[in-house]
Amino acid sequence: MNLPDGGAWAAGSDKPEIDTIRIGFMPLADCAPVVMASVLGLDEKHGLKFQLSRELSWTGMRERLLGGELDAAHVLYGLLYGVHLGIGSRQQPMAVLMNLNQNGQNITLSRRLAAFAHDPALLERLLHEERRRLTLAHTFPTGNHAMFLYYWLAAAGIDPVADCRMVTVPPGQMASSLAAGHMDGFCAGEPWGQRALREGTGILAASSERIWPNHPGKVLGTRAGFADTHPHACRAMVAALLEAARWLDAARANREAAAEVLASPAYVNAGRELLAYCLAGRHAEGGHWRGHNGLRFFADGEASFPWLSDGMWFMTQHRRWGLLTSDPDYAAVARAVNRIDLYRAAAAQSGTPLPPGEMRSSTLIDGTVWDGSDPSAYAAAGAARARQAL
Repeated sequence: MNLPDGGAWAAGSDKPEIDTIRIGFMPLADCAPVVMASVLGLDEKHGLKFQLSRELSWTGMRERLLGGELDAAHVLYGLLYGVHLGIGSRQQPMAVLMNLNQNGQNITLSRRLAAFAHDPALLERLLHEERRRLTLAHTFPTGNHAMFLYYWLAAAGIDPVADCRMVTVPPGQMASSLAAGHMDGFCAGEPWGQRALREGTGILAASSERIWPNHPGKVLGTRAGFADTHPHACRAMVAALLEAARWLDAARANREAAAEVLASPAYVNAGRELLAYCLAGRHAEGGHWRGHNGLRFFADGEASFPWLSDGMWFMTQHRRWGLLTSDPDYAAVARAVNRIDLYRAAAAQSGTPLPPGEMRSSTLIDGTVWDGSDPSAYAAAGAARARQAL
């Protein structure tokens, strides 16, 4: 492995308030920054010890995070916002400390639907002609995979509520459930879509990068109370993860080394070659490595920054699909949840560049532009487009 430069952060009055942080992670390729920060000793460099906990489901992780058994987690962006807003669980103020990855998710359909996999318009016609509903799985009702799956279906004129039966399945069970015929498809993080493809049971219908280029992925999340009580520990934790993200994007050899580590039963428990493809299966762009489906971790801090507009997008989708019954104060909520103050301090500690602003602009698969400027109108327009298409 190409280890990062040695040395330790010289802490004085800003020394971390605690020396051990319990971090939950799910067995996915994009847990790489959390795992490698620990394996490379970057946590200790910044005065901490990461105690990693492999979780089995997003629901279980949510409960352990809310109950204080975990201090922080590699967690779905949309899940964290759902908890903060009290959607489907008791409301509790939450904090996003950084973005852990961009891209790297898949919509996978069964081989029976192979002829329709790359043309959702044909799939929509099939559903209406046969008058049947698709059974599709995501990983959590307010999470990234549900919102990306809904968006992809709606862009093709398919109503995810009326035309589909949505079920929640832990990511590690997706490929086996598809193989058993329990569903017609799923949206989940890698390597589980790639496993279904290689086992001959699934077809990769759409990369999440195609739905939203360089979309946010998992975040480093915690309870707002923990961030408020332990700001120096949070800063040091983010600094260590930023260094891990930089290391992952620096060279293909680093990603291949990470794949070997993640293959262990203690982490993802999948084949080394499969994980190497997911992490290092593409090429470097602009000097930064991008894996399968554009998976990236750092990109000079662009991939790690907790953009306010990213958090606001998930709220617009929660509103669009009725998970929120009224418009929240999008900007105020995003500013409360996304702790840019702590991120900036960690960026300074780790030498990470900062972008000039806190919002960004993106063009999604249906041609709409999202920049966070008018979230209420964006949410309403999405709902209106869906009704017109249907």
